[in-house]
Amino acid sequence: MARRPLPRILTSGSAQIARSRELARTAADSATDVLHPLITVSRGLRMLAAAARQKWAGTPKDRRGPALFLVAACVLVVALIPYGPLLGLIALMGVAGWKGRDTAPVPTGPDDSQVKRLQSLYEALVPYFAVPEDLNPLYAHGGAWGAAFDDHAFDTGGRLTRLQLRYPPYFPDSEPDVRARIEQLLQAKCGRGREYLFEWEEEANELTVTVLPALSTAIAAQPFVTAPGETVLGFTDDGAVRRTVPVVADGESRDEPPVLWRTGPRSTEPHLLVMGLPGSGATSLLRSLALQASRHGEVLIVEGGGTGEFGCLAGRTGVLAVECGLAGALAGLEWAASETERRLIAANRAGQSGRPAPEDTKRPLWILVDRPSVFGHLAAAEGRPDPQELLQVPLRHGRSAHVTVVVADQLDSLDTLSEAVLTYTRARVILGAAAPARVEAVLGAPPRTTPPADVPPGRGYARLGTGPVLRLQVPATPDPYDDGTSEAHRRAVLSLLPERHPAVAAPAEDRTAEGPTAEAPTVEEQAVEDRTAMERSAARSVPDQEREPGHGRARAPAPGPVGAAVPAEG
Repeated sequence: MARRPLPRILTSGSAQIARSRELARTAADSATDVLHPLITVSRGLRMLAAAARQKWAGTPKDRRGPALFLVAACVLVVALIPYGPLLGLIALMGVAGWKGRDTAPVPTGPDDSQVKRLQSLYEALVPYFAVPEDLNPLYAHGGAWGAAFDDHAFDTGGRLTRLQLRYPPYFPDSEPDVRARIEQLLQAKCGRGREYLFEWEEEANELTVTVLPALSTAIAAQPFVTAPGETVLGFTDDGAVRRTVPVVADGESRDEPPVLWRTGPRSTEPHLLVMGLPGSGATSLLRSLALQASRHGEVLIVEGGGTGEFGCLAGRTGVLAVECGLAGALAGLEWAASETERRLIAANRAGQSGRPAPEDTKRPLWILVDRPSVFGHLAAAEGRPDPQELLQVPLRHGRSAHVTVVVADQLDSLDTLSEAVLTYTRARVILGAAAPARVEAVLGAPPRTTPPADVPPGRGYARLGTGPVLRLQVPATPDPYDDGTSEAHRRAVLSLLPERHPAVAAPAEDRTAEGPTAEAPTVEEQAVEDRTAMERSAARSVPDQEREPGHGRARAPAPGPVGAAVPAEG
């Protein structure tokens, strides 16, 4: 029996609760502003009543009678004079309002410790911003910091969180080396272990230093709300991009600013290069891209690490193949080059005859290559061509043929990448604790922020074409078959996996269809079933003569639903 979908109140309850809390908070703030005079008068009346009670308790018993008679006489006089009660009520409300006002001192400036910190920072900047020829220097030893610092903010611990300063017009703010010295000094004086954003305003001769909060690592893999042709690489700072997407993190729904990468014929950055240190999350980023791309297109995965990081995607609908060996990688990339040429030829013929392009040429094709440098060493040892040479056609003509190439490798293998990969991958991502010089070498521009003290997996920088360098946190997309994966992340990834191909899912269906009372397999049992089904499918789909000598894995035939490439006319 098919399972009935959950009611809408259960599927969207968290979003409605968050919206209700926001409305309640807004209503409470508005009510507080409207009722502020009444609250002040009530507080004053309460204070006057407490003072009167204390005065009455401190009055001796022999004097309480005359005091009570005096108070009654005053009340009688006020009641008998014209407009007496009204004037008495107005006077009472005025006294209560004055008594109930907020008398807490409002801080109008920094305290002594903050003044000392600002003065020491000012003195440290004097050697960089002062010259002997300046008759009216803005920075001088023993000078006042208030003339140079326009704005500042401190946290509860007394550390600077924001500083806006002015510098002399003759300071060479256009030289990167000079800027780097100032930024290094400010980072040391304001406190290490935090990320700082430096915004230079050359026209106004101003520098703004802001402490950035750490990017959230609680966002896991999930279906993101994007338009066709858009892919979420990760998430960045508020205000760095103009758009937000709803996500679920820590059981709550909220809006986060994403780093969106647009692919397709209209994209100016159709291909992506991911570089990172070992364990920095480059493979997780490719796994996240594969899960997003398989919803609207087809994916060909070539894994050079040979660790089975993409085994969960093998045999899934929309995943053409997952190649881990050199022979399979060469066959798959050769088919990808032929498929790119076939799409171009078919689209060209359709355009010449005045017909729209065939539908099979419009379906996106993703080629994900993880660590191609490993295949390069193996190919050189066996005398075979480098698989990176087969990427030249998809990289050069993939934009027009709806073919997207994503290459990921380690930072120490940057020199082994081919010229075509470095030339046509205009979208760049670098992950891990890399020095600013290495970040600039990969992205083509230095980061605007200082390196973080703690670098979690998936943390790095991204730059799309000639755009700005953005901080990036990749959504957690671990291997669900890894024993070290948490249960929440495992279930999140398994829920996003496409359905199994019928040829691969048949053994699992035969085993689970033993009776109507069979229980659903657990996550661990499902992982074992996936591995077994993948091995059976690979062994059954390829004849014995096509197996690679010396390898236990069968080499699958060239993937793809369209067959071989159509030769060009003439």
